[in-house]
Amino acid sequence: MEDTTLRMVYIFTDIIVPMLVGYTAKRRRWLTPAQTNWLIRFNIIVVVTVLTLLSFWVLPLRMDLLSLPFFAFFNGLLPLFVVLLLGRQRKFTDFVDRGSYLIAAIPANTGMLGGLCCYILYGEMAYAYVQIIGVFQNLLMFFVLFPMGYYYQHGGREHNFFVFFRNNWQAIFINWNQLSVVAIFIGIGLHAAGVPRPAVFTPVFQALVHVSAWVALIPVGYLIDFSHFKAYAAKTLDLIPIKMILTPLVSYFVALLFTSDPVLLGTIIIVMATPCAINALITERLYDLNVNLAMAPFITTQLLYILILYPAFYLLVSFGILPFK
Repeated sequence: MEDTTLRMVYIFTDIIVPMLVGYTAKRRRWLTPAQTNWLIRFNIIVVVTVLTLLSFWVLPLRMDLLSLPFFAFFNGLLPLFVVLLLGRQRKFTDFVDRGSYLIAAIPANTGMLGGLCCYILYGEMAYAYVQIIGVFQNLLMFFVLFPMGYYYQHGGREHNFFVFFRNNWQAIFINWNQLSVVAIFIGIGLHAAGVPRPAVFTPVFQALVHVSAWVALIPVGYLIDFSHFKAYAAKTLDLIPIKMILTPLVSYFVALLFTSDPVLLGTIIIVMATPCAINALITERLYDLNVNLAMAPFITTQLLYILILYPAFYLLVSFGILPFK
């Protein structure tokens, strides 16, 4: 099997299949809600922590890659800024629904879907670029999504978020969900100290990438409930142009200020157009928010990206319109 074909298979085996397994497990009652929550926490606390440590242990901190952490945050905060600027969250009168909508607008599916798609088009270097973005985007989950989830879970008893943050920062940050942050500093320390990562961890890392995809996406498939899709699909369609058109377009012009590398530019465009992310669903599940509301844009944007947007990228790269190697 050719290498490109194998990469294409990953989109099916590591994204579509585990979601189908999770959805089937719910219909057949093979999993309970408690077991689903355990899988989510196991992925965050164990698998993601190990992947983060191993990634930062060998992360090449070159000057030309310093823009990637910026885009990791830009990818989530730009849509949030646009939504707040336009006041789109005001259409939800319920406080929990408003928080669920804002959280759904922030993260993008960069590490899994974006990484696989860039790998197919540009190869291993692009995949490495995406992983750098993905690692730093985890900070959005830990430092933005989780605090927001905690805030909206408690009903906004303190409606000034900054006052709430000041009074509850220990409960927000000092918990097991933040273990990956510790792994970041350990990995950076090992790399800075010149400690080589043992070769045995290379296949371990590669295997854990697939394990993480399955452990993360089985709960997502379990959470899918089409009975509520119609109720929220129309109300969340406005996230499509914000996340999948405006964000990659603005990001491209910003990226031109940092680099002229065609592979890096193409990677940024593809990654910044990725759909709504699993991290929003995980956050809303962990903090008892409206998962069904976040599920609607997750489904619509995933289908749009996989069936329409990414094939368009593939054609643009093939005809040399999109930056190519």
